[in-house]
Amino acid sequence: MTAEKVRIWLGFAIVSLVWGSTWLAIRIGLNSLPPFLSAGVRFTVASAILFAIVRLRSLPVHRTPEAKRLYLWMGILSFGIPFALVYWAEQYISSGLASILFAAYPFWVGLFSHFLLRSEPLNAFKISGIVLCFLGIVTIFWSDVSVGDPRGTWGIGALMVTPIMQAYTLTLVKRHGQAISPFVLNLAGMGIAAVLLILLSLAMESWRGIRWDASAIGSIAYLAVFGSVVAFVTYYWLLKRVEAVYLSLTSFINPIVAVLLGWMVLGEMLAPFTSVGAALVLLGLLAANGRALYEKIR
Repeated sequence: MTAEKVRIWLGFAIVSLVWGSTWLAIRIGLNSLPPFLSAGVRFTVASAILFAIVRLRSLPVHRTPEAKRLYLWMGILSFGIPFALVYWAEQYISSGLASILFAAYPFWVGLFSHFLLRSEPLNAFKISGIVLCFLGIVTIFWSDVSVGDPRGTWGIGALMVTPIMQAYTLTLVKRHGQAISPFVLNLAGMGIAAVLLILLSLAMESWRGIRWDASAIGSIAYLAVFGSVVAFVTYYWLLKRVEAVYLSLTSFINPIVAVLLGWMVLGEMLAPFTSVGAALVLLGLLAANGRALYEKIR
């Protein structure tokens, strides 16, 4: 195995492990901070870190009209609106239902890639892999599907829209952002999102009950450094090296990591069919890569 392939596999592991833990970190932070403010501060801190990295490494910041449009799309459709909806929805629906709803992400990535990226069409292997993985996620979280709050219906709608926006933006970055550093892409996108989210918080949220306690600070620090800088930079680095659909399959691994972390760290009970669901996800990942595996053994 070449050094490049080792880095790619390591990148997949980082994204899966880090994002598998962010759902819990978001919930912890929401105990002390309102959702839009929490997300806005997260991206403000992340943007400051990314700005320092870009300056220290003297990375070029593309300012062409195409690059500026891409930055704007990322800020609005990848970070701003989606994270506002995710943070808001997590107040009213279970994490299991959220995992199932967001698992539609690879379907949309596959669809947009098929029509917008000529070199990455859908095929039977990708479709069967996505379906199997989705069934695995449903199997794991079905017993946790519940809507206890009347506003949960709006939360469901919010999380159904989110993967569509993020999938579309991912294909745009794949198509138009190859020459731009992942650090610069994320700096621009998160910087725009930070402004949008804080303005949204000022307009719609009360700051009277804010508590800057250890939970709030720890949540923001973890989500900014690892959930934003480390994971997203790695994610867009991977996007330059693998097909968008294969990269999107990490969204099926993240919920499994979250379940296992809850079991190991918090002592939470595993769902009855967790092992069956995990096996279906693994089978789906193998199926999605079936074409490449078949060509290697021919």
